[in-house]
Amino acid sequence: MNKKIALIYMGGTFGCVGEPLAPMPEAEFLPRLQRILPTHLKIECFKAPSIKDSSACTALDWLKLIQQIQSLQLQNFQHFVVIHGTDTLSYAAATLSRFLAESCHVVLTGSQYPLLNLSGENTREFTDAIDNLNTALEAVINLPVGVYLAFFHQVMHARTVLKTHSTALDAFKGQKADQEMNIDSQVINVQLSHFEKAKTLNIINWMMLPIEQEQLASNLDLILSKPPHFLIIQAYGVGNLAVNDQIIEKIKALQLNNCQVILATQVPLGGIDQRYAVSQWIKDSKILVSDALSQADLYAKILKIYLQYPTSEQWHDHWYDRPE
Repeated sequence: MNKKIALIYMGGTFGCVGEPLAPMPEAEFLPRLQRILPTHLKIECFKAPSIKDSSACTALDWLKLIQQIQSLQLQNFQHFVVIHGTDTLSYAAATLSRFLAESCHVVLTGSQYPLLNLSGENTREFTDAIDNLNTALEAVINLPVGVYLAFFHQVMHARTVLKTHSTALDAFKGQKADQEMNIDSQVINVQLSHFEKAKTLNIINWMMLPIEQEQLASNLDLILSKPPHFLIIQAYGVGNLAVNDQIIEKIKALQLNNCQVILATQVPLGGIDQRYAVSQWIKDSKILVSDALSQADLYAKILKIYLQYPTSEQWHDHWYDRPE
């Protein structure tokens, strides 16, 4: 086996020790991690540019990670395993997939239990960290180019993954890696300018609850007072949302104030069925309809289009672009 694997450590429960759990400094953790790696594989360990609790991660952290991977590609690495916290693991995976596409082999993983015991001297008696890491290492060698997530003996396409349980070992669901899937083939080479722009991205994700249309219109007024770049409206079922002329006018006003409004669904699986969702009000309001494969993938798509194009009108015009 002569394939070089870059193992990138980004923090999370995987590298925590003590009680209560706290991250072990990476300078101490990485040598301990090295001890449990399979000896038949050529693996080099790296610390990520950002090592933190994944609940604190944002686009900036994942763009720095992508830049690190692209830099390592220039050093003849084409296989990457990323250890990441589980809170935003699906968002990291979708973002890497959107930006790296099929330029290399990447598998992300994490764990619900730490690798090491309380003292940090030996591996923990009960942990899913070793199994998850071994699954990721096997997958990165054997799967086609692309980005995947490995967890609890499963390997899934990164853009489809959803965290479905907060504590169970079987915490993630998604489309299996051996099933065919259309991949966004456009690679984005991350530049320093992307870091600064990513800091300014503002998204509001709004899951609908049953309230009167008058109250919905009033809430849109509140958002209109200081609009984000993108407003995601998570509607019901296949994208169903009851609206009136007043609500449509508020949506148009948001668009005029450089806010793109996206219709999505709060139902985790199945997506929007366009036979029902693309009704006349959607055409009249020019609201965008999500075609993403998961909530995390919708976030990654927004980030990518925000960094690619400078104006709200261009975000709208390029929303449905299909890579050649």
